[in-house]
Order: sequence, then C-alpha cells, then structure tokens
Amino acid sequence: MTKRLSAPEDRTGPLSEIIKNLRLTWRLLRDSRVPIWQKLIPPAALLYVLSPIDFVPDAVLGLGQLDDFSIILLGIWGFIQLCPQNVVQEHLERLSIEMNPWRTVTDERISSPEQETESPQVIDVEYEIIEDQKPEQDGGEEPSP
Repeated sequence: MTKRLSAPEDRTGPLSEIIKNLRLTWRLLRDSRVPIWQKLIPPAALLYVLSPIDFVPDAVLGLGQLDDFSIILLGIWGFIQLCPQNVVQEHLERLSIEMNPWRTVTDERISSPEQETESPQVIDVEYEIIEDQKPEQDGGEEPSP
C-alpha cells in the first residue's frame, strides 16, 4: 500500500475532493467487479437533476440549484459507499499514484529516534521555494535602467 506525502500546497480542499470523487466514480462505473445495480445510482442522480420534477423547483434561485447539486453529491457518495471497499481502495491508490507519482512512499511506521530500525524513515516537512538571486556584476555596481 502506498501513501502520499503532501506539501502545503498539495493539501486537498473541498473542490479537489469533489474532483477526486468524480474520477473515482468514473473508474468504478467502468470496473466489472462493481454490480450493475450499484452502477445505476449515479445515472439516477443525474436523471433527477435533468427531470422537471424537483423537491425544490429551480425557479427558486439558489435553493433549486443547491438541491440538484446536493443530490448529485449524495448519489456519488452513496455509490462509492455501496461499492466493494477493496475495489474502491484499489482505485484510490491508483488515483493517488497517477496524480502525484513522485511523492509516493511505502506505508511504513516511522519509529522514534530511540528505536533503531533498518527501515528507511520518512519525514514530512513544510518547504518553501525561493528563487535564486543573480550574481552581482563585476565592480559590484547595480546596472543602470
């Protein structure tokens, strides 16, 4: 099993979680190990959004669209929860590797400094990239504009 180390800018927000779940849903819909009856959940949620019958009519600005958006998210969440968890976990691991392959490490416990182990240790730290400064010109004077 692999685990991603994250830099501060890699931390996920609500929008990236939604995108990840959409990609996961797409992968699960194409997987033959997921039963067909479960694959009907996301299209049913989409059908609700497209149908003229709503719990909250779309004429009510804001609430009508929020109703549709929440049904889509609920349908995706329910679909992922009902899918076989070993299949979901496998696709999540593949997605994390595809999204950031250079930051994957094996899932090993980091031991305290007192414990001596021969396994490699990983330290997750925050970092900042600073642009290199150009070397000064001969004579040490700043160039005139």
